[in-house]
Amino acid sequence: MADAPSESMEARAEDFRSRYNQLKSEISKVIVGHDEIVHGVLTCLFIGGHALLEGVPGLGKTLLVRTLADALSLDFNRIQFTPDLMPADIIGTNVVMETPDGRRSFEFQAGPIFSQIVLADEINRATPKTQSALLEAMQEHSVTVGGTIHRLKEPFFVMATQNPIEQEGTYPLPEAQLDRFLFKLVVGYSTRDELATILDRTTRGERPRAEKVMDGETLLRFQELVREVLVAPHVQDYAIRLALATHPRGPFAAAATDQYIRWGSSPRGVQTLVLAAKVRALLDGRYNVSFEDLRRVYLPSLRHRVLLNFEAQAEGIEPDEVLLKVLESVPEKAEAKAAVA
Repeated sequence: MADAPSESMEARAEDFRSRYNQLKSEISKVIVGHDEIVHGVLTCLFIGGHALLEGVPGLGKTLLVRTLADALSLDFNRIQFTPDLMPADIIGTNVVMETPDGRRSFEFQAGPIFSQIVLADEINRATPKTQSALLEAMQEHSVTVGGTIHRLKEPFFVMATQNPIEQEGTYPLPEAQLDRFLFKLVVGYSTRDELATILDRTTRGERPRAEKVMDGETLLRFQELVREVLVAPHVQDYAIRLALATHPRGPFAAAATDQYIRWGSSPRGVQTLVLAAKVRALLDGRYNVSFEDLRRVYLPSLRHRVLLNFEAQAEGIEPDEVLLKVLESVPEKAEAKAAVA
C-alpha cells in the first residue's frame, strides 16, 4: 500500500487542481464545448509534451491554441505551413552582419520556433523536409544551425493542426514525427446547443477573451508534480501490456492486433500512458494511478502510434476501432506465465 502523501504534496496537488480548473474556465470563455479536447491539450501542457489536433476546417482548432496562449504568460508564435515553407523559415538561419568597423560576421537570427507556445497550423501542407525541421525542436528542445546548438526557452509546447479530408497538396506526417506528439486528438462537430452558444457569442458583437492565469515558472513546477504521482507495479505492468498488445505476433498481441496492425506502439506510447494517467489521478484527488486512469487516456496516447495494415485500410477500419478491441482483450491482472514472458 502506498504511503500517505505529505502535507506538502497535498497542498501542491490542491493548488494544481485549482489552477488547472481556473485555466480550463478561462478557455471555456472562448471555446464552446470540446471538453475532452481541451482536457487533452491541457494534459499535454502539464506533462510537457506536444499535441496534434486533427479535424475538418472551422472547428476551432486554431482558436483553441490562441486562447491557451492568451491564458498563459508565455511567448506565442504561429507558423502557417505551406508547400513552399523552408526549414530556415521555421528554425532561423545565420546571416552576414557588418560591424561598425567594417568587418563582417555571421549572426544567428532565430525563427518563429523560438517561442514557448508554437502553433504549427496545417502542418501536413509542408514538405517532409520542412516537417523534419521540427523533429529536433520537439524532442530535444533545441535546434542546430551551422553546427551550433541553440536551446529553446522552457516551457516549450507545440500544438499542430491538420485537416484529414484534403489530400491534394498535403504530405502525410512521417511516423517518426507523429511519435513526437504526446496526444493525437480528433476534433468532432459541435452539438446543437453548442452551435447555438457559438452563434450567440459570435454574431452579436461579443468579444470574449481569456485572462492570463499562469506563468511559465508555475507550469514547470506542476510538470514536476505530475511526475511525483505513484504508480504501483501491477498498474505499471498493465500499462506495459496495453502497449505490448499492439505488437503483432508478439506474446501479448490481441487477435485484432494480428489481423489489422502492421506496426505497434513505440516505448513512447507507454510513457505517455503513464504520464497522462498521472494527470487524471491528480485531477481526481488521488496520488496514485488506477487502471481506469490508463484506460481513459489509451486512445489519444496510442492512436497515432499504430500503423494499420492493408486489410484494415481496405475494410475502412480506423485505428480507434482496433485499439478498443485491444483494450477489451487485455486483463487488469496478468497471468503468471505472461508476467514472466
